[in-house]
Amino acid sequence: MKPRILSLLLVLPLAAQAPAPKAPAAPPAPAAEPTVGAAMDGTYQWVPMQFIGAAEAMPEDKFDFVPTQGEFKGVKTFAQQVKHVAAVNFAMGAMILGEKPPAEVGDMEMGPESLKTKAEVVKYMKDSFSYARKAIQSITAQNGSRPIKNPFGPGPDFTAIGMATLLAFHGMDHYGQMVEYLRMNGIVPPASRPRPKS
Repeated sequence: MKPRILSLLLVLPLAAQAPAPKAPAAPPAPAAEPTVGAAMDGTYQWVPMQFIGAAEAMPEDKFDFVPTQGEFKGVKTFAQQVKHVAAVNFAMGAMILGEKPPAEVGDMEMGPESLKTKAEVVKYMKDSFSYARKAIQSITAQNGSRPIKNPFGPGPDFTAIGMATLLAFHGMDHYGQMVEYLRMNGIVPPASRPRPKS
């Protein structure tokens, strides 16, 4: 019995020094929900991805192409389509942010007349999409329903969320027209080209 007690007396101090069992780890905190603006931009980002590719696909010598076969009297040239969308991006982005547009919008229907070359138009367009995304990302649950004066004249006011939605469908409306212009010139839009097999 004495050896057993002696063994216990030797083991007890070691047991006292052993680390205490760890408490079970708390479950990880759920991921924070994205802001309204981040969620909207998650969808909107597809607009510039397709639009920019289409604009860059048209060769410089066809940038002023306008259809003539069929009912196309008075439609915008390819370059005017791009400049128009970019001008609207700047104007509506500024309305969402509550500031003046950071670039010239000119006649929003045709875009700035000062832009002449494809390189100038493409840079303006890319800058406009960056600005529009910045504006959309600024939308929160608190400011998303803030009224914004209707830019089209009489009628109900918009909201920041409404403006962001308008930016998305406006860009894709003109993207569809640009696709027609590209195909009339034998160009398959980049977004419609087959993807390489991996």
